[in-house]
Amino acid sequence: MAIDRRREAGGGGRPLPEENGSVPGAVGGGAAAPPGPPPANAAGAEIQALPVPPPAAACSPLLLDYDGSVLPFLGGLGGRYQRTLVLLTWVPALVIGFSKFSDSFLLDQPDFWCREADGQGNWSGTLAPIHANHSGNGSIFPPPGLPTPAGGNASECGCREWHYRIRAGLVQNVVSKWDLVCDSAWKVHIAKFSLLVGLIFGHLITGCIADWVGRRPVLLFAVIFILIFGLTVALSVNVTMFSTLRFFEGFCLAGIVLSLYALRIELCPPGHRFMITMVASFIEMAGQFLMPGLAALCRDWQVLQAVIICPFLLMLFYWVIFPESLRWLMATQQFEASKELILQFTHKNRMNTESDIKGVVPELEKEITRRPKKVCIAKVVGTRNLWKNIVVLCVNSLTGYGIHHCFAKSMMGHEAKMAITHNFYADYYTMAGIALASCLAMCPVVGFLGRRGGLLLFMILTALASLLQLGLLNLIGKYSQLPDSGMSDSVKDKFSVAFSIVGMFSSHAVGSLSVFFCAEITPTVIRGGGLGLVLASAGFGRLTAPIMELHNQKGYFLHHVIFACCTLICIICILLLPESKNQNLPENIPDGEHYTRQPLLPHKKGEQPLLLTNSELKDYSGLHDSAAVSDGISENTTANGMKSM
Repeated sequence: MAIDRRREAGGGGRPLPEENGSVPGAVGGGAAAPPGPPPANAAGAEIQALPVPPPAAACSPLLLDYDGSVLPFLGGLGGRYQRTLVLLTWVPALVIGFSKFSDSFLLDQPDFWCREADGQGNWSGTLAPIHANHSGNGSIFPPPGLPTPAGGNASECGCREWHYRIRAGLVQNVVSKWDLVCDSAWKVHIAKFSLLVGLIFGHLITGCIADWVGRRPVLLFAVIFILIFGLTVALSVNVTMFSTLRFFEGFCLAGIVLSLYALRIELCPPGHRFMITMVASFIEMAGQFLMPGLAALCRDWQVLQAVIICPFLLMLFYWVIFPESLRWLMATQQFEASKELILQFTHKNRMNTESDIKGVVPELEKEITRRPKKVCIAKVVGTRNLWKNIVVLCVNSLTGYGIHHCFAKSMMGHEAKMAITHNFYADYYTMAGIALASCLAMCPVVGFLGRRGGLLLFMILTALASLLQLGLLNLIGKYSQLPDSGMSDSVKDKFSVAFSIVGMFSSHAVGSLSVFFCAEITPTVIRGGGLGLVLASAGFGRLTAPIMELHNQKGYFLHHVIFACCTLICIICILLLPESKNQNLPENIPDGEHYTRQPLLPHKKGEQPLLLTNSELKDYSGLHDSAAVSDGISENTTANGMKSM
C-alpha cells in the first residue's frame, strides 16, 4: 500500500517514474503538485506522506540499454568495423588450440627399454624391456625385431641409459630429454599439473582484473607475458624449470582466452552470440586436428614449443587496432571514453550521425561528467538469484569436464586389456572427433531448445551413460561368469566403449555450454569474474585426469561414482536457471537479477501464467485500479522481464 500512499500524496493517480529514480517536482524542473488535505485511513487517522529522495547515482536508462539503443545505432554486426573486430577474436583461437593440446605431445609417455652397449657401441644382445601399468599414455614393449625376455622386475629401473620410441611424431620430447621414467615418472604428472593450475589461477585473477581495468589491457599484457614465459619454456634446463614456467604460461593463456571470450560476447547482438562463439570453438578444434602434423614437422619438442608461441607476436598489433569493449565502458559509466569510441565506430563504418534516432549521443553528452562505477565479482554475494545461477553453472562445468575423463579412461582403457587401440593417432583423433561431433550437435539442439533446454538434455544423456556404464556393465559382468549365459567379456567391453562415446559426446557439450551460458546471464560489470569462476571450475574438472594418473588409477571407480551422483544433482539444479536465448545481455547487477526462473515450456496463448513477470510486478498499481489484469505476456517482453530483439 506504500505505492498508493505515494500516489495520493502526489495529488494524482499517475505512476511515479522509477527508471531513473526521479520525482516530479523535485528533480527535472517539473512543477510540484498542489498541496491537498492529508489522506486518512479507514479509522479516520491522518497519514503523513513522507518524501522519497531520488537516488543520486541514477543514470539514463537509454544508455544502459545497450542492445536496444546503442548497438542498433552502430549497425549491429552489419558494420564493417564490427565484423573486423569479430574476425580478430577468431584468429587467435587456432594458436590457443595448439597451446591447449601441446601436453599430448610434449609430455607423451614413449615406449622405452634399457639399452646396454659394449665399448664400441654395438648391441650386447641383452635387452631389458620395462613393463609398467598401462595408464592410457602409452604401452611399454621392446622394439620390433629384438628378442623379448620372459619378464622384468623393479631392479631394471636402475638402467643408466634408455632407448625411447616416441609415438607422437617427435624425435625427442620432455620425457626422453630428462629420462622421466620409472622412479621419475611422477614428474610428468606434475608438469601436467602446472599448466592446468596456471589456467585455474589465471581465470580467477584475470577475470577480476578485466572487470576493473578492462578487457583490452588484460589481453595485451597476457600476450606480452605469454611470449616471455612461453619462449623461455623452450630453453628449460631441467624439468623443474619446465614445470614452473608452464604454470606462468597457463596463467597468461587464461587471460587471453577469457578476455577474447568476453570481447566476442559483448560485440554481438542477441541473435548472433551463440553462432559467433561456436565459430571460435571450431577454429580452436582445427588447431587440435592440425597439432599432430605440426609436431611431425617440428620433430623436436623445443622447436614445437617455440612454433606454438611465436604466432602470439602478431597479437601485439591488437594494441593499435583493437579497442576497449564499448559495452563494458557504457555499463561502468565511463561515458567520456564511450563517446570517443562511438565516434570511432561511426567513422570506421562511414555512418551518418543522423541515424541516431533515439538520441544516444546527446544523452551521452549530458552524462559525460559522471564518475565511473566499477563493480567486483564479490558483490554477487549480496544478490538473490544471480549467485545461485553462477554456482549452478560452476558445478555443471566441473561435472562435465570431470566426468569426461572418466569416460575417456573407460574407452581408452584404464587397464591394458581394455584398451581399444595402442595407436597414438587413433586415440588422439578419436577424442578430437567426438569433441567435433559434440559441437556440431550443439548448434541445432541449442537453436531449437534454447540454452537451458540444451544443457538439460546433454546432462541427462551424460547421467544415463554414466549410470548404465556403472550399473549395467556390472550386471553383465555377473552374468558372464555363468556357463550358460552366452555372454563374454567382449560383450561387456563393447557396451563400455559405446557408453563411453555417448558420455564423452554429451559431457563435452555440457562443459562448453555451461561456459557460454554463464557469459550470457552474468552482467557486463562482472562478466569477467563470472567467466573466471566457471572456467576455473572447468579447470578443476580437467585436473582430475593427472591426479588419477599420478595415483596409477587407484580409486577410479569411486571417482566415476562421485561424478555420476553430481550429474543427478545438476539435472535438478539446471531447472532453476533462466533462459537467455535472444535476450539482451544484462548490463548491471539489477539487470542480472531480472533473469529469473520460468517454465521450460511457454504457456499457451490466452492462458494466465502462474507467476507475474518482473515487468508486470513493476507496473502493478494495486487493487484500487479498475483496469483488468491483461492475460498473457506482452509481445515485446519475455518471461525474464527483459526486452527481446
